[in-house]
Amino acid sequence: MNILFATSEAVPLAKTGGLADVAGALPKALNKRGVDTRVVLPKYDEIPAALIGQFEQVAHFTVSFSWRNQYCGLLRAEFDGVIYYLIDNEHYFKRKGLYGYGDDAERFVFFCFAVMEAVRYMDFHPDIVHCHDWQTGLIPFLLKTRYYYDPAWAYTKSVFTIHNLKYQGLFGIDLLMDLLGVGYDMFQADSLEFHGAGSCMKGGLVYADKLTTVSSTYAEEIQTEYFGEKMDSLLRYRSQDLIGIVNGIDDELFDPMNDRALEVPYRDSLSRKRKNKVELQRELGLPLSEDIPLVGIVSRLVEQKGFDLIAATLEELLLQEDVQFVLLGAGDAKYEQFFNDMTYRYPDKFKVWIGYDDRLARRIYAGSDIFAMPSQFEPCGLSQLLALRYRSVPVVRETGGLKDTVQAYNEYTGEGNGFSFANYNAHDYMYTMRRALALYRNEEVWKQIVSNGSNEDYSWNRSAKAYISVYSQLLAHRKEKESWPVIL
Repeated sequence: MNILFATSEAVPLAKTGGLADVAGALPKALNKRGVDTRVVLPKYDEIPAALIGQFEQVAHFTVSFSWRNQYCGLLRAEFDGVIYYLIDNEHYFKRKGLYGYGDDAERFVFFCFAVMEAVRYMDFHPDIVHCHDWQTGLIPFLLKTRYYYDPAWAYTKSVFTIHNLKYQGLFGIDLLMDLLGVGYDMFQADSLEFHGAGSCMKGGLVYADKLTTVSSTYAEEIQTEYFGEKMDSLLRYRSQDLIGIVNGIDDELFDPMNDRALEVPYRDSLSRKRKNKVELQRELGLPLSEDIPLVGIVSRLVEQKGFDLIAATLEELLLQEDVQFVLLGAGDAKYEQFFNDMTYRYPDKFKVWIGYDDRLARRIYAGSDIFAMPSQFEPCGLSQLLALRYRSVPVVRETGGLKDTVQAYNEYTGEGNGFSFANYNAHDYMYTMRRALALYRNEEVWKQIVSNGSNEDYSWNRSAKAYISVYSQLLAHRKEKESWPVIL
């Protein structure tokens, strides 16, 4: 089974968000299970020179899309057993950053066409092309239209993964018509048209053979009007082809027993974990205590992540509870200012670090007893999985991947690996946080909750099994040809 991941970012080469983690870790897990999985992405100027130096030139060719003819280079290297290909075009990708340019539509239309052409020069033929988010959404469209009868793509199926439905790659219809070289017939409600615009993501949602998203609950949520970002009717129509698969974490990269960022390695020993809490307190200037509960937060400071709830309740918790909070993140200026002010007013109970630091993030996961993540919505979420890996108990809202991975502790059965609340309001969040703080004082109960979390498998192995099942279903029927419009 040969799988080609087409993505706009992937670790270790280029990253702006969780997509890069998935596109880097999942192929490695699939390869370990005997699936030849390779990754193709743009050759950004941001990719470290030390990594670029390990690539070799495979080919160079011309990519023709509409009236444009652009140079394209194809490079190849292997990292951790995964083969990566880079699409090289300095006009489109030799820039600072990955996204946010006025010609992003042209850049990623070029990338989609370049992937279609690059397969001719690779040393394997993909059975399935697995596309991710709007930047590669037009590949399933091209596969079902312009390249439908192309021998290079004979019998290749497509999977499209929605990492965040909010980002849909919306551009003017006339612009996308010009870039794709198609007419208005491709911009109808049942194809690429979306409320008067053209949607690159809709290319994946309409034309891919299978759709996946990053948790079972999120797959259900996006079929509702509230979470569906106006795509809910289409997703309900395609519900039989839509499956939610929770992301994993790299349990070798994130291992408290072998994490060099930690002062004291540990696995299930809470006494050793609490020594890391003391070291975190010392580093940040908090009073040293193994006994006081420490709540950690590592997140972008935006409303989606529940920071209106955190801000509304923080001062009351600091005044009324024997607790410490540590927050790492950056984002909206109003939240940055508020949390800086809280640090000034409560220096012995609250510390914020504006920005991001991987070493400090790991130390917060290891040093915290409780991890707060009261998101408005969360397609999957990785932070709660890292918290569980580092034996920090999550307090979350029941949405998306948080609902799928964190089970509320039941005092009667002893089941559950965290704490959760359903309604998005400050009162429910406050009640849930206080319940967690109260149960922290019960050593035996707390050990049980932590132990419950440590027994879960949130590695990429479980996710890889689920994706292999999706791929196998597709390949079992790949000789069936659908009736799609063909652009010659």
